[in-house]
Order: sequence, then C-alpha cells, then structure tokens
Amino acid sequence: MADPKHHVVKPYLVTRRLHPENQETPIQFIENDRIQTSLFYRRNHFSYPNLTYSNYFLPINGMVNTPLLISLQSILQLPSKTVEVVLECSGNKRSLFEPKVFGEQWGKGAISQGVWKGVPLRTLLEISGIKEAAKEVVVEGYDFGKRTDLDKVFSYTRSLPLEKAIHPDTIIAYEYNKQPLSFKHGFPFRLIVPQWYGMASVKWIKQISVMASPFNGPFQKIDYMYYPNLENDDGAHPVTTINVNSTIQKPLDMAKINTGKHVIKGIAWSGKGNITHVEISTDNGHTWSKAQVSASKSSYKWVSWSYEWNAVEKGIFSILSKATDSSGQTQPIKPYRNRNGYGYNAIDNIKVMVE
Repeated sequence: MADPKHHVVKPYLVTRRLHPENQETPIQFIENDRIQTSLFYRRNHFSYPNLTYSNYFLPINGMVNTPLLISLQSILQLPSKTVEVVLECSGNKRSLFEPKVFGEQWGKGAISQGVWKGVPLRTLLEISGIKEAAKEVVVEGYDFGKRTDLDKVFSYTRSLPLEKAIHPDTIIAYEYNKQPLSFKHGFPFRLIVPQWYGMASVKWIKQISVMASPFNGPFQKIDYMYYPNLENDDGAHPVTTINVNSTIQKPLDMAKINTGKHVIKGIAWSGKGNITHVEISTDNGHTWSKAQVSASKSSYKWVSWSYEWNAVEKGIFSILSKATDSSGQTQPIKPYRNRNGYGYNAIDNIKVMVE
C-alpha cells in the first residue's frame, strides 16, 4: 500500500460546464508563470470540432492580391516567432459582479499564460498581398453550433482591425510551452492576440479573410460587447484590451490563520502596459502598502507580487490588492457594470480570520 504521507496532491481544473466544456485554472494553487497544458483554462462556445489533419490546408482570401491555400507543412517551414502571453477570458471573475449577471459564472481562474510559438499573421498576409482597401482580417474557427438567440448555425468567427492583425506579435500559434498545441486549445493552429481578451484568439483556424468593410458576425457585434445600459444597447462598444487587474492567490479566501507573519502573494496584469506597482491593504482599504513586484520586461505577461504581513491582532480582516499599470490605470473600487459581465477588474478582496 502507498504511504499516504508521500502522496502528492496536484491541482486540477475547476469545472464550470461540461457541454460545451468550460473549465478554469486553479489559479490560487499556481506556483509559476507558465501554466502547463493540463491546467490551462478551457473556454468553448460549442462542442469540440471534428477535424482530420492529414490534409490540412489554410485558405487566405478576400481583399488580397494572391489568394492562398497553404499547407500545414508550409506554415511550419516559415520563419517563426515566440511570445510569452497571458490569455484571459473576458468573462473572468464574472461571478463577483453584484448584483449578479447572466453568463458563465467564472471565478478567478479563466486566465492562464505560457510561451506560444507560431508564424506572425502578418507574414501570411504579406505573402498573399493585402489590397489597399483592406480594413479588417476575419479569422474563422472550425468550431460551430446553433445559437438559440438567432435560431441559426454559426462558426466561431472574429475579426481584427488591420493594424492589430499585422502587429508582429499577433501570431498563428502551433506550439505551446515547446510542445505541439493540444487539440483542446486549438490544434493545429490558433490565433494569439497579445493584450486583448481571449475571445480574439480564435482556435482551430479554418480560414482567414481580408475585408474592406466591418465584420458583423454575432461573436463580434452581439457577444463581446460592453452594454452599459441593462435596458437597451445605448453606449455599446466592443471588448478589446485587457483591463488592469490583480488576484490574491494566498492566503485563500475565508481561510483561518494564526497570528504572526504571513506572506500575501498573487499576480497582476494589464493589456495597456507594464504593471508599475501593486498595493496591499489588510484593513479593508483604510491604509495601503506597496508589495514587492517581480521585474518583467514584457507587457504581455502577468507579474508575481508578494507582501509580508505581520498579523498581530485576532479577528476578521479584509485583504485587498490593487494594481497600477504604466498607462496610469489603477483597479477601481467597483467594476465597470455591464450587461454581459465582461472585463471585471475591481480591487481584489478576500477575508481571513486570524485566530
């Protein structure tokens, strides 16, 4: 019989839904900056697609001089680019909205990061030659299903403005953490769009089309829009760049701890620049102290931070974390309220009991 003292307990994904599969990273138990594939969050609108890879070709069409049908092998032979990027679902932390909003009730784990390798989308667009009238690049995935709101079948399809599509770090990825991209995360190819929420990083790429007019598919113009008014669509605008944010990983929310020294630790990230500082409050926001933040030269990654707290008194304490980025944005006290519950980034807040 195995010795229970030597039994290694490992974290595993937190299931939010089975059909389609939506699971989040156990972010409170993550110790490093690169999330292994098995713990990378899974966000699906539909069932996984049925694909055969033996004869995979990627069409590039629309407002291009030379439409292409490029093979998987040819893409793998093109000059590659490697980027370390955080991907965050725009619905991350949706369950924290008060009052509640409808949608997948994500906790704090619809976020993961690692190293992606692939071909810049720009390279493929340059090979096909973009016409002068081009405005957007539409990327269609193989995943599809019926939308009950429209009573019609759609594939998951999104567009990028041309300037974002041709950014050198927007890549068509085929590797993650030096391993072939897993099927559940988009094999053989997925788009990676740094600094934007994960809905832009289309999986299982089926085709790429360059357009002269705005794309109006339902995942572009109905979903992934901020609707600030609950009753109507006034003021609607698209979800794009990741908001400045932070998450406390340790201690756990509602934990009981002893008096003495404790390390409060977590992560912080933003789509609008580097994290410049993280502040911690152990008295529900009355006073703030600066945490130690790990240095990062990349604005595409989260940073780790830590703060040593000497818990002298017994009682219930609210611990808060507040991040600020290089564009001057700081986490707000209250989140931006919107109908679909996107972009939650209020100051993180947990409670502990000191005994």
